[in-house]
Amino acid sequence: MKAYMQRMGRSLMLPVAVLPAAAILMGIGYWIDPNVMTGLGDPNFLSVFLVKAGGAIIDNLPVLFAVGLALGMSKDKDGAAALSGLVAFLVVTTLLSTAAVGAMKGIPVEQVDPSFAKISNAFIGILSGLIAASMYNRFSQVKLPMALSFFSGKRLVPIMTALAMLVASGVLFFLWPIVFSGLVTFGESISKLGAVGAGLYGFFNRLLIPTGLHHALNSVFWFDVAGINDIGNFLSGTGEKGITGMYQAGFFPMMMFGLPAGAYAIYRNARPEKKKATASLMIAAAFASFFTGITEPLEFSFMFVAWPLYVLHAILTGISLFISAFFHWTAGFAFSAGLVDFVLSLRNPIANQPYMLIVQGLVMAVLYFFVFDFAIKKFNLMTPGREEGDGEETPDIDTTGDNKFAVLASKIYQGLGGDANVTSIDNCTTRLRLTVSDTGKVDQAKIKATGVPGVKVIDDTNIQVIVGTEVQFVADEMNKIRNGATPVASETVKKPEVKTEAPKATAKETELYAVANGKSIPISEVQDDVFSAKMMGDGFAVIPTDGEVTTPVSGKITSIFPTKHALGIQTDSGIEVLLHMGLDTVELKGAPFTLHVEEGQVLKQGDKIATIDLVALEAAGKKSDLIVVFTNQDVVESYVLTNANQTVSASESIGNVTVK
Repeated sequence: MKAYMQRMGRSLMLPVAVLPAAAILMGIGYWIDPNVMTGLGDPNFLSVFLVKAGGAIIDNLPVLFAVGLALGMSKDKDGAAALSGLVAFLVVTTLLSTAAVGAMKGIPVEQVDPSFAKISNAFIGILSGLIAASMYNRFSQVKLPMALSFFSGKRLVPIMTALAMLVASGVLFFLWPIVFSGLVTFGESISKLGAVGAGLYGFFNRLLIPTGLHHALNSVFWFDVAGINDIGNFLSGTGEKGITGMYQAGFFPMMMFGLPAGAYAIYRNARPEKKKATASLMIAAAFASFFTGITEPLEFSFMFVAWPLYVLHAILTGISLFISAFFHWTAGFAFSAGLVDFVLSLRNPIANQPYMLIVQGLVMAVLYFFVFDFAIKKFNLMTPGREEGDGEETPDIDTTGDNKFAVLASKIYQGLGGDANVTSIDNCTTRLRLTVSDTGKVDQAKIKATGVPGVKVIDDTNIQVIVGTEVQFVADEMNKIRNGATPVASETVKKPEVKTEAPKATAKETELYAVANGKSIPISEVQDDVFSAKMMGDGFAVIPTDGEVTTPVSGKITSIFPTKHALGIQTDSGIEVLLHMGLDTVELKGAPFTLHVEEGQVLKQGDKIATIDLVALEAAGKKSDLIVVFTNQDVVESYVLTNANQTVSASESIGNVTVK
């Protein structure tokens, strides 16, 4: 389920990446003429032009979600899936439009339940995209009988999508009015609770954005559904000073200060190789939120891929609205709670101590940053830049010439049986985790001839290829081959290179330390074929008695795996050390591990690396062996473990390696 949500989050990045442009266009348009869409005064051509241009994107956000999700969630990112997403959205929004519902019920349009006027929302767009992708993945390879063969494969997908949306529309025909009217009733009841009601409204306003049902709440508080009409009264100056605007004011500190600070926390927690791309997205989205009050680009970047963070965001929004309503600090907006509307509202005589919202905003910025930063690290949330990489998300690798990763990936892919046999490609810290149609068709000799440390057959359809700590790059190249982005390299014969033996350098020794309190054992006793057979290299392990993990060598952290169960260290003498915490713990997605180091950090003897929840590890049925492997055996001349099968203390000297 988590993997599905991560894929969904990544797929949403395609339509979300368009939104900052729309936000900036509309913000500039409203800045030029704040009354551009009210009909007051002479229209400004440039203002109307910019607002309408931005509105073309914002107003069609549900369609963008339908197309973008259908494309991103399809198994091979094919345009037929995107077309099916559009078909799905058009079917449901046409069938459940007020005109269609009126015709089906035999009543005038004016008598149709008002909920159907809001059927074109983000929730319906997302639902349409997911259903279309599911239909594509299921039917894109189906072959029909000869008489119907024209409709086979990808041509069948839009047809099946339309049929699936008929069923979905039938369900929504009965459910949608109930859900919508329930929200309106709920909104009317909490409006009677004063500042607490404002806080609850703020919380549910954000929480319902993914479904599009926040419009039901907004109609209660912002417009004249239940007699509140907060926006209308504030703009006309006919309300009560300090009261009117209470359902708007708290959004300014959140949108102008809180969310941008949250965006900075997301950037800070991105993986090093993804920080540049993450910064581009976060800067644009944060600016849109601050300047115009359009938050969708930022919110949709994490609401699905890291939904617990979005719940925290909703809670913080509720707190912000409660605070401003409690102290009667008010301001209002015609468009949204960004800088443009804030400056314009300062001229409104009904605004009450609006500058205090800036003070509140600075406090909310600090609160947002620390809450986001803590939650992302504590729960290992896959916010933008932290997701486990695939061919789309990782930096492109040059595949021209003699690129070793592309060549290695190509040969392994051929050995696996190519497109005819490979069904999925994944990886952990050191090995490719592959699913094939039949492991009996895999040419293990061909794979081993590439020089990889080993091949491990799990069962009839699952096989692992041990590559080493650079496995991610090989997996990326294999995914490119499988998706058709990179052709499979043909076999070539190269002249053997004549190498001259370099003079031996003076041998150096590197002292080894126990990584935890516990029992040290040779790596040959580790209950994992890959490690015990020394496919990755020689080393040792410690079976810990507590969860404190320290460095086995002095050196620099060169890599940290996203699931936190493994990291790489390089010593001054050039030894590359892999510390792997537990067996098969990649499946736990980092849950039992708390890291105390960062990539690039230099460690010395005794420095703490991580804390492991051994109870959680045992409950998950995983062994706790802390495995230390020297992955570049070509520089290791000899290795001695002096405390084999003995009780050791953390950072106790237990052996040494001699390097060439």
